[in-house]
Amino acid sequence: MNEDLSFKPDELPEDRSLIIVDDDKAFLQRLARAMEMRGFEVRSAHSIAEGVDLIRAKAPAFAIVDMRLEDGNGLDVIAELTKVKPEARIIVLTGYGNIATAVSAVKLGAVDYLAKPADADEVTDALLAPVNTKAPPPENPMSADRVRWEHIQRVYELCNRNVSETARRLNMHRRTLQRILAKRAPK
Repeated sequence: MNEDLSFKPDELPEDRSLIIVDDDKAFLQRLARAMEMRGFEVRSAHSIAEGVDLIRAKAPAFAIVDMRLEDGNGLDVIAELTKVKPEARIIVLTGYGNIATAVSAVKLGAVDYLAKPADADEVTDALLAPVNTKAPPPENPMSADRVRWEHIQRVYELCNRNVSETARRLNMHRRTLQRILAKRAPK
């Protein structure tokens, strides 16, 4: 997470409540800390059930929701929030981006769709972008090689670091995957 503050807390709207729903606990903690430093009042959840409970307890003005959660699809959280608070600004974060889920998320009320790992500044820009506009593109976006590497690492972790299973799911030769895993992350 980039800890540089591109927004001053006094530039935020009056209601600064934010929920973050993500089952990647380390990522969730880093993002929550970064968003708190940007002036948001953060509550976090690791599952759809926890996210829905947070919404029902006090609907937030902002939400960051991972698409794939251990107990289902983040679209359920988005649907609940838009039902309770239609004006909430929702950002979808996912390591598994595709057009169909992006369209579904936007139809349900999400204002933007960002690929993981997203920088806290990108998330803040997307949350605070004027209505009916997109946030400006990032100044230093990840390279295509870095995005590919991050995706491979995520699938590898989801396969419990099993090289054979990861290679099968990525439709990649096992030795090719081993060479990629042995290298440092690209810039």
